[in-house]
Amino acid sequence: MADWLRARTRATPYKLAVLCDGRAVSYAELDRLADGFAAGLVSRGVQPGDRVATRLPSSIEAVALIHAVARAGAVLVPLNTRLTDGEIEYQISLTEPVLGIGDWGLGTGDWGWATGDRRLATVTLANLAQSPEHPVTLSPCHLVTLSSPQSIIFTSGTTGQPKGALLTFDNHLSSANASAYRIGIDVNDRWLSCLPLYHVGGLAVVFRSCLYGTAIVLHERFEVDAFHKSLDRDSVTLTSLVPTMLHRLLQSRSAPWPQSLRLVLLGGAAATPELLAGAWDAGVPVATTYGLTEASSQVATALPADARRKPGTVGKPLFGTEVRIVDEVGQALPAGEIGEVTVWGPQVMAGYYRNPEATARTLRGGWLHTGDLGYVDTDGDLFLVQRRSDLIVSGGENVYPAEVEAVLRSHPAVAEACVVGIPDTEWGQQVAAAVQLRPGGAVDESALLAFCRERLAGYKVPKQVRFVAELPQTASGKIERRRVAEVMRSA
Repeated sequence: MADWLRARTRATPYKLAVLCDGRAVSYAELDRLADGFAAGLVSRGVQPGDRVATRLPSSIEAVALIHAVARAGAVLVPLNTRLTDGEIEYQISLTEPVLGIGDWGLGTGDWGWATGDRRLATVTLANLAQSPEHPVTLSPCHLVTLSSPQSIIFTSGTTGQPKGALLTFDNHLSSANASAYRIGIDVNDRWLSCLPLYHVGGLAVVFRSCLYGTAIVLHERFEVDAFHKSLDRDSVTLTSLVPTMLHRLLQSRSAPWPQSLRLVLLGGAAATPELLAGAWDAGVPVATTYGLTEASSQVATALPADARRKPGTVGKPLFGTEVRIVDEVGQALPAGEIGEVTVWGPQVMAGYYRNPEATARTLRGGWLHTGDLGYVDTDGDLFLVQRRSDLIVSGGENVYPAEVEAVLRSHPAVAEACVVGIPDTEWGQQVAAAVQLRPGGAVDESALLAFCRERLAGYKVPKQVRFVAELPQTASGKIERRRVAEVMRSA
């Protein structure tokens, strides 16, 4: 049975599990919290295989709930707390959860949340817990196994519609084992995690720490001052960052980085050579890494010595993982040639939930076609050239132009739009839009951005808009995105 928290509690009940906001809980205490939440789920009719949606900030209780959903045999659907109601409605409609847990913006207590022509029963986390007389135990026919689905995590697609990556317990276990094989485990490890629990990176830390018997130092969000204080106070040994975070930390820290910190996993976006050099000069043990939701987080990682020896590499594939570079027809390319990065291994998702067409396009012959461009050298080290052809990565958040363009075109004054990413020192990239108005249409930049903010999460809203008489097109009639990007960068 894939109840990892129960097994961990039996092995090391009094070991620190989570430290958050000055509050510390052992694995035994975390297990009791999870039992209370699992009992609450069952009492509200949650059955094995049901989906349970969450909209929660990071907390000790949120960690316990992740384990509780598994204990009840249900499938976790963690929703991005920054999404608008419209964006969430689509994800709810696709996954059809039987219960929503968290703050749905409608006050406190239990309520229903409208989504289309159906209503989702919801409950706050504070009202969910019960004190069970006996721990929740599934019947033999409903036992959770490694092949059981654990979560549906949404990741944007090139069509602009988010897709739900279905991850199994085996995906997470394989990912945890492969990561440990590469970066090692210390029984006293404390992983400072400020990645939200609706991201695969945040969820991975929860499961890895439980499997390893190590501790999470959990932050609700990334804040520079709080991060520095935690580094100096909480004996942190590991952390995961995106380049924007590391840039801010390097700019703001004057004290030496603590000796306890043995590794910083840097991923989520391409890191500039200048950023890496600055980190290494400051004594920060940066390991460059490549991963994606569909592969349960890590795919390849270069430890600090290798990353310094080969600037730009994200290292070799993890244990049990294979990376192959292929051309347009799926044929493997030799070392040094640029092509699409494909991934094979036990951590690759089961597929996109209720989206067989996208699954068939992405999983071919057991290989995950990432859409990312890269190459491997003769040593087998992976180098990324471009993260998904049109993808914008701003502050570690993925923004797909098609989704933003669809919102811009829905404005009555807009005829066409092209969204691109422009380089930004702090954020990596910023979202920028070139907009062509309809004949007689009128809207200014501030009004158009306000229109976007009502329909998109803040990180997706363009930071600059340029109105053009006509968008450049290719010979086939498609918008020439590269030319638009050049114009926006020069502006």
